[in-house]
Amino acid sequence: MRDFATSDSPAVQAQLDRLGALSLPQGRLGLETIHALLGRLGNPQRELPPVFHVAGTNGKGSTCAFLRAMLEAQGYRVHAATKPHLVRYNERIRIAGKLIEDAHLAALLNEVLDAGEDLAPSFFEVTAAATFLAFHREPADACVIEVGLGGRFDATNVLDGQAACGIASLGIDHEAFLLVPEVGVPQEPLCRIAFEKAGIARPGVPLVTQAYRPAMTRTIIEHAMVVGAKTALRDLDWFAEVGGGIAYRDRHGSLDLPLPALAGTHQADNAALAVAMLRHQSQIEVAPKAMAQGIRAARWPARLQLLGDGPLTAVVPGRRVWLDGGHNADAGLAIARFFGDHAPLHLITGMLTSKDPAAIVAPLRGMLHSLSVVPAPGHEAHRPEAFAPHSDLPVHSFADVPAALAALPAGGDVLIAGSLYLAGEVLRLNRELPD
Repeated sequence: MRDFATSDSPAVQAQLDRLGALSLPQGRLGLETIHALLGRLGNPQRELPPVFHVAGTNGKGSTCAFLRAMLEAQGYRVHAATKPHLVRYNERIRIAGKLIEDAHLAALLNEVLDAGEDLAPSFFEVTAAATFLAFHREPADACVIEVGLGGRFDATNVLDGQAACGIASLGIDHEAFLLVPEVGVPQEPLCRIAFEKAGIARPGVPLVTQAYRPAMTRTIIEHAMVVGAKTALRDLDWFAEVGGGIAYRDRHGSLDLPLPALAGTHQADNAALAVAMLRHQSQIEVAPKAMAQGIRAARWPARLQLLGDGPLTAVVPGRRVWLDGGHNADAGLAIARFFGDHAPLHLITGMLTSKDPAAIVAPLRGMLHSLSVVPAPGHEAHRPEAFAPHSDLPVHSFADVPAALAALPAGGDVLIAGSLYLAGEVLRLNRELPD
């Protein structure tokens, strides 16, 4: 399956084939299996350096990128776990600043898969266990770990004693998993999402959040009080104004920080959350100078990424080609804010059938000069007619991105968006592999 990627290393491919055969058993939720698997491996998650654990609907990966960059700018050795991968599974496990090497990865996956063979673990549980094992065995000063899906039942939610937990922006996504009817949880969808993300809270650990609707914030506060977490809420405990820079302040004082190199004003908000997480914990010190350096240095592929020269961009020479893996309504709004002054804009999109076809197209209504639809590689994708009700333009269908690029009208920027699977394919085709 495309989810699990392929590898040029036969040893890694053998383990990816085993991973590809795994799936979440129908109806099984909970952390019992991951706890059992980790127990067989010696519970490596209990002996990690200070951990920064980040959940959210959008922005959690970027927040992790800012955290890693700021910690590294301070001179720390940092392990990082982010998801999903775009091209290579190795992207999920970064050891001391570098993607895990093939031989190391193959051995880890083999060890974990063998240990849990009779437990029927999921892909995500095996990945989390391999990550914790790798991070435990290699010395580091800090770990940055991105939550996969939700928070409460995510396979990474077995950590104790984190330095800080963070929640990035919240919106509706993965409804089939996060909005499953359940007794004793919030019924309003966005409050339920907030509840699920707040599930990473730990006793005595700072839980640092963005600003949300009052009901969502109340849900997070209530859950934090139940578990004994220490909340640090934006616009209550910390503040950040974005203009020509980031004007940040909290009880420790004020900081004037630069804007990120990452495109979009939402990235400044993600950077501010990372700063707040560092400022509200006490296990590891990061100076304001390192925060500023990290904000400028952070990179995160397929998030309003301007593609470089390569085989794909050569199809449309002299034109800017942007790539974004956004696939939900909040991501669409962020993209629209960024491209408000970049008209004319040509959109090439491909979206899984589990996603709302309006999410990216509708916010860009009136800004687009053409709309092209391509498949999402390896997955069931929306057909062109699904996008038609959400656009004033004719919808053109193409077999792949190169064909869509070759057929574009003259002039204007190009945006390829709607799926991280599509984004990974674009990076592969343009030979810009994440490193």
